[in-house]
Amino acid sequence: MKKDNQSTVSEFILLGLPIRAEDQGLYSALFLAMYLTTVLGNLLIILLIRLDSHLHTPMYFFLSHLAFTDISFSSVTVPKMLRNMYFQNPSIPYADCIAQMYFFILFTDLDNFLLTSMAYDRYVAICHPLHYTTIMREELCILLVALSWILSCVSALSHTLLLARLSFCADNTIPHFFCDLAALLNLSCSDISLNELVIFTAGTIVITLPLICILISYGHIVATILKVSSNKGICKALSTCGSHLSVVSLYYGAIIGVYLIPSSSTSSDKGIVASVMYTVVTPLLNPFIYSIRNRDMKEALKKLFNSAAIST
Repeated sequence: MKKDNQSTVSEFILLGLPIRAEDQGLYSALFLAMYLTTVLGNLLIILLIRLDSHLHTPMYFFLSHLAFTDISFSSVTVPKMLRNMYFQNPSIPYADCIAQMYFFILFTDLDNFLLTSMAYDRYVAICHPLHYTTIMREELCILLVALSWILSCVSALSHTLLLARLSFCADNTIPHFFCDLAALLNLSCSDISLNELVIFTAGTIVITLPLICILISYGHIVATILKVSSNKGICKALSTCGSHLSVVSLYYGAIIGVYLIPSSSTSSDKGIVASVMYTVVTPLLNPFIYSIRNRDMKEALKKLFNSAAIST
C-alpha cells in the first residue's frame, strides 16, 4: 500500500515519567526546584566569569558557553514536562514536538563538542604548558565554539528535515517525557532506513568521535602526570582537570546508560530514568561541581559576595 507523504496527526501524547498519579504533585515540585537551581546556578557561573578578570581564560570561556548550553538544554524539556505534570495535559502539537526535538539534538551535540574543546584545553595546559598561551589564543577558542555551533546545527537540522518527511498514520503516543527522535521514528509508518543511516553517521561524528578525543586527551594527561616527580605537581595537575573529568563521566555515563539499554518494554522505564539523568540532573550538578572543586570559582564567588555585602 502506498504511504501518504503527509503526516495525518496534528499532535502527540507524551506519557511522561513512570510516576503514579498521586505522586505527580510531589515530583513536579521537586523537578521545578531542580530546574530553577539549574538555571540560577549556571547563570551564576556566567556572571562570575563575566565579572572576574582572573577567569578570562580559555577554560572559563568554554565553561561559560557550557553553562549557557546547560540552561538551554534543560529549558527545552523540563518546562513542558512540568506543565504536563501540573495540568495533566500530555498533548503537544506536531510543530512544537518537531521543534523540541530539533533544539534537544542541537544542545545535546553542543554539549559534546564543548566538553571536547575543554578536554583539549586541559591537554594543552598540562602537556604543553610553555606553549599554552600561544596555542590557546582567543581566535582558536572562538573558532572552536563557532565550529561546535555549526556542526550541532547541521546535525539537528538534518534529523529534523528527515523526520518532517515521514508519515504518522495512527498511533501518536510517545512513551517519554519529551519528543525523543527514536520514539518518533517508532511511531512512523514510513520507511525510516535513511533516518537510521543518518543517526548512525551523525552519532559517530557528534558522540563517538568527541568521546574518543576526550579519552585520548586524558590519556596524554595521565601519561604526563605520571612523569611528574613531585606530589605537589600531581595535585595541581589533577585539580585543573578534576571538575571537567567529573562532568564528562556524569554526562557520558548517562548517555551510555540510555543508548546501551535494549529497546524493550521492560527496560523503557530505565531508559526514561537515564534520560532524566543527563537532561535534568547533569545540568543541575555542573555548577556545584565547578564551584566546589574549583579554587578559582570559589575565590570569584567570595569576591562577589564581599562586594555585595559592602554595597549594602
